[in-house]
Amino acid sequence: MRIFLLDDHEVVRRGLRDLLSEEPDIEIVGEAGSADEALEKIMALRPDVAVLDARLQDGSGIEVCRQVRSNDAGIACLILTSFDDEDALFTAIMAGAAGYVLKQIRGAALVDAVRRVAAGQSLLDPEVTPRVLYRLRQGPAEDERLAGLTDQERRILALIAEGLTNRQIANRMYLAEKTVKNYVSSMLSKLGLESRTQAAVFATKLGT
Repeated sequence: MRIFLLDDHEVVRRGLRDLLSEEPDIEIVGEAGSADEALEKIMALRPDVAVLDARLQDGSGIEVCRQVRSNDAGIACLILTSFDDEDALFTAIMAGAAGYVLKQIRGAALVDAVRRVAAGQSLLDPEVTPRVLYRLRQGPAEDERLAGLTDQERRILALIAEGLTNRQIANRMYLAEKTVKNYVSSMLSKLGLESRTQAAVFATKLGT
């Protein structure tokens, strides 16, 4: 299995590299400390699995996952994070991540997670799986005025109603700020609105 590592902490990357390199069936083909560097290298190296840190100084591993998967669905992405964040978990799933595990995971369990993801399986940390199932069973509330919006656009609409800026939304949802700006423009167009203020009022009236 050819593995790529993304983490902005060198010590963490070294620990992951040492742990995984001990396995005879695993080869570390590359690593990066930033989102931009990771995306460029992953698309050039085409690993079987990219192990991506969710939160980075210049973006997020989840956004890297989204772009990687849109370019090559054959590359499996495993999100590794220190944060037990439900919003990040669902954003990762929507981005096409095959797995989402907490950094508190034991070494042997992480090796197993990498193997399972490489084999085409989906994997969630046992601590977050119950919440995933609950949210999936609940499903989103439907409203005819929201029918044209994607799940991401609905979530951004709700955050606009809370008064968050594009940068704050980007941090909350582990997206690039430019990506959020594009989502906002698309959302306003679909709703026939001209400003964020109108969107906030619209969302508040709906109780989004």
